[in-house]
Amino acid sequence: MNDIEFVAGVSETLAEEYRKAKRYVDEVPTQSLLHVRSFAHRLTTLLAAQALVTFEGPNLYDHIEQLNQQRLIDVRITRALHRIRADGNRGAHPEKYHLEQAQLQQLARKAIRDLLKLVELVYPLLRRQDAPAYQFDEFDAMGGRELCFRAVMEDDSEAQYLLGMSFKSQALMARQQEQALQPEENVPKQQAIPYLAKAAYWFSQAAAHDSRAKFEHGVALLHGYVGAADVAAGQQLIRDAAEAGVVDAMALLGYFYLVGSGDITADIAQAEKYLTAAAAQEHAEAMANLGVLYYKQGDLAAAYHNIAQAAKSGYPHAQYHLSLMLARGEGCQQDLSASEQWLAEAAEQGQLDAMLARAQHMLNQEQAFGSDMSQAESYLRQVIRYGHSVPAMIELAIALTDGSLGRIDVVEAAAWLKLARGRANEHEQQVLQPLWQSLAQQVARVLALSKDKAEQRSLRRAQELLADQS
Repeated sequence: MNDIEFVAGVSETLAEEYRKAKRYVDEVPTQSLLHVRSFAHRLTTLLAAQALVTFEGPNLYDHIEQLNQQRLIDVRITRALHRIRADGNRGAHPEKYHLEQAQLQQLARKAIRDLLKLVELVYPLLRRQDAPAYQFDEFDAMGGRELCFRAVMEDDSEAQYLLGMSFKSQALMARQQEQALQPEENVPKQQAIPYLAKAAYWFSQAAAHDSRAKFEHGVALLHGYVGAADVAAGQQLIRDAAEAGVVDAMALLGYFYLVGSGDITADIAQAEKYLTAAAAQEHAEAMANLGVLYYKQGDLAAAYHNIAQAAKSGYPHAQYHLSLMLARGEGCQQDLSASEQWLAEAAEQGQLDAMLARAQHMLNQEQAFGSDMSQAESYLRQVIRYGHSVPAMIELAIALTDGSLGRIDVVEAAAWLKLARGRANEHEQQVLQPLWQSLAQQVARVLALSKDKAEQRSLRRAQELLADQS
C-alpha cells in the first residue's frame, strides 16, 4: 500500500486533494499548499459528519476549535490541523511571508508529510481500527514536465493556468527580494520581469476557458506584466471573473469599490456586496477588508467580527489589526493579553508592523509576553530589510548601544543611525538628532580612555560614520 492508497482508505475525496497537493509540490508549491488547506477543510467536515455535528460558519480555525471543544479530536490532532492550516495559508500570498521559491517548495514538501501524520492520527477515529502500514512514494520529478506537456501539446487550460500561477508566485517573490534592503551585489535585479511575462502569456492562453485564468489575465493587464498597463481592460476581466464566481476576483473587485480604483468609483454598497460574497467563501483578505468597511462606518462590532474571522483564517494583516482593536477595546472587551498573543502570531507570520511592535515590546517592557532578545533582533533586521523602516533602524541602533542584545557594537549602531538619517522624515529626524549626539559623545569618551588598539579602531570607525553628514 502506498501513501495515496493509504489516504484513500479513509476517503477518496481526501485522496484526491492529497494527490493534487503532492503532484504540484515542486512546480507549483503555492497550489500544493492551497490543496493542503482544502484537505484540512474536508477532513474537519468528515470528522464533524461522523459525530453529527454542524459547523456554525465556514472558518477552518473555528471548525478545528469546535471539534476540539466538543472533544471529538485530541490535542495532538488539534495542533496538527492548526499547523497544516497555517502552512496552507502561505500558499495564497507567499510574498507576504517573505518566502523564496526554494523555501516554498520545502514548506510544501513538509506539509505533505504532515498530512500523512495527521491521517495516521485520525485513522482510528474515522475507520475504527489502527492505521495500516504504508510505503511513501517519493515526489514525482516528472510532474513539471507532465504539466508543461498538457499546457503546450494538449492546450489544457487548467495546466496553462497552473503554469501561470507558478511563474507569478516566482515573480512576486523575486520582486520582493529585489526590493529588500541588502547589499546590491547579493541581489540580481530584474529577475521578476521574465517570470511576469511568462505568467501573463499562460494566463492569456487559458483565459477563454478558465475563469480563474481570466481573473489573473485581468490582473496582469492591470499591473502591466508585459509593457504598459491597461487598467480598463484589466478591471473588466476582473469584473467578468467576479460575476463567474471566482472568489479572488470578487474580493479584489470589492476592494476596488471600497477605495475607488482606476475606472471604478468608490461605492460602499457594491463593496459590501462583493466583499461579503468573497468572505462567505472564507477569503481572508475579503473578510479583513469587510472589517475595514465597517470600521470606517463606525460599526465597530461588525468590524471586529470580520477582522477576527480573517485573523483566525491566518491572514497576518488582520491579526495585527485585531491586536490593535483588542488593545483599545474597539468593538470588543479590552483584552491586553489576547492583544499581545495576536500581535505575536502576526509577527511570527511576517507582518512587518507586528514584528516591529513585538521587538519594541520585548526590548522595552520588562514583563513583555514571550521576551526573547534574539527574536527581537531578528524581527528588527527583517523589518529593516523588507520594510526599509527608519523606526526599526533607530530601535536596533539603541539596542546595539545599550547592550540590550547582550553585546555593544557602536560601529553597527552608528551605521544604522547614518542610514536612518538619510531616509527619515521630519519627525524621525527630531528623534534621531539627540541619539546621534549621544552616541557621538559616548564614542568620544570611551576612545579617550581606551588602551585596546582593536577597540580604538572600531571607535574611530564609528566616529567617521557619525562625522559624515551626507
